[in-house]
Amino acid sequence: MLLALAMASSASTIRLSSRSLIFSLFFLLPLLISNANANGDAGSAVSICIVGSGIGGSSVAHFLRRYSPPNLNFTIRIFERNGVVGGRMATVNVSGHTFEAGASILHPRNLHALNYTKLLNLTINTPSDSESSSGFAIWDGHKFVFKTLSFKSKLPFAQKIVSLANSLIMLLRYGFSLVRMERFVESAVNNFCKYYEGFETRPVFETVDEMLQWAGLYNLTTRTLAMELADAGLSPLLIQELVTVITRINYGQSVNMSGLAGAVSLAGSGGGLWSIKGGNWQMAAGLIDHSEVDLHLHEEIESISSKGEYYELNSTQRNSYTCDVAVVATPLDELSVQFTPPISIPKRELQHTHATFVRGLLNPVYFGLNSVAEIPELVGTIEDPDLPFSSISVLKQHNENDFTYKIFSRKSMADATLDSIFSVRTETIRINWGAYPHYTAPEVFAPFILDGQHLYYVNAFENAASTMETSATAAENVARLILSRFFTSGPINLANLSSSTDGGVRHVDL
Repeated sequence: MLLALAMASSASTIRLSSRSLIFSLFFLLPLLISNANANGDAGSAVSICIVGSGIGGSSVAHFLRRYSPPNLNFTIRIFERNGVVGGRMATVNVSGHTFEAGASILHPRNLHALNYTKLLNLTINTPSDSESSSGFAIWDGHKFVFKTLSFKSKLPFAQKIVSLANSLIMLLRYGFSLVRMERFVESAVNNFCKYYEGFETRPVFETVDEMLQWAGLYNLTTRTLAMELADAGLSPLLIQELVTVITRINYGQSVNMSGLAGAVSLAGSGGGLWSIKGGNWQMAAGLIDHSEVDLHLHEEIESISSKGEYYELNSTQRNSYTCDVAVVATPLDELSVQFTPPISIPKRELQHTHATFVRGLLNPVYFGLNSVAEIPELVGTIEDPDLPFSSISVLKQHNENDFTYKIFSRKSMADATLDSIFSVRTETIRINWGAYPHYTAPEVFAPFILDGQHLYYVNAFENAASTMETSATAAENVARLILSRFFTSGPINLANLSSSTDGGVRHVDL
């Protein structure tokens, strides 16, 4: 139940009103008047540079193509400092088996991700019925303070019985606070779904504050999750145990995180969660392939300079690029990109999540048990600085004495600690993710428009909540901002699907 993460030339444009733009679509009038520059000839297309090839950067490219009229002439470059696309969506190979290493789960109401899946003909992975009857327990460092039933059977009827029994066990411990928690999450999800409304009712947002206020989500960012849940009538026991386990697993943080991010974390623990078979990174790769993008792998952008009518981007490969529009689609918190003139964004600390993958066997003695079979498939922990891990879960059982596990922790797991938790370790892989912001209420947001001109920041929205879907939602808004501010004097209310192209973006496991 509980799971859980541009171009070589510049050009200027004639600013047209929305009415003039619609008129031009019918008569296919050219919109752009391009100027010669150091890297392009007269008549060259408007250039858009995107820094980052994760779900945010790839989504910006996708929505720019999707929402622009077919005669709008522009090119897109995406710069990726690594050798693969996907950003914080990545897989890891453990003994020949592939598992999600970064952003892992999607909600059944994540409509952008669902649309990407259909567009790219990707296959959805959903939890099996047997997973819903898997055991779950809460560990306080000394004992299990709560534990559900675990029963392995291939019979659907037996699995449903165990699942119902576990629901009853949880109800007996936490009471109707569970219902209040569900209502709290449902309210936040319903408000977030307003971002899927049509252009007729949904404006383009220039600030994150404005975007959140319009959807009725802003107030959740001004108070902690603990405060919001207490006001919603949840019992202290539920908050201290189950809610804390969820926020530690999904965000590596306590219930003192801001309320909206906390609500998103709780939504990521419900039913119907899914992922992409073969890895969620395929969404980013597919969107890039379908968006006529010039992709630059192994090329990190180290400076972005405004030259008045265009931007100059310099990379670690000693290449220089000019572009009319620049989009930053990667967190700036731990990067050393230099901006000229300097930009001003709120100081933000990233929460690092350490994902450790172990092929081996847990030590039942560590948990005060007699056999491995007694250890639940998912072990969460309460908020205690002395606990070395946030969660341990079984990814795959190879045989009775051979499993692959995934451990989340706030610090790197030392070998000595792992040796005490495991009786056998045949393979260990450690990954340190600068995964999401460290949430603190009240949240302060960076602007979508960094310089008042055409330098945009997709990840400004991450201080509200950080998921694949929230990144796609912020990217869609940024794409609309670009189309409405650079190409016209008003929003483009069109959603033309551009023709897709076959591509070959490659990805390798971490």
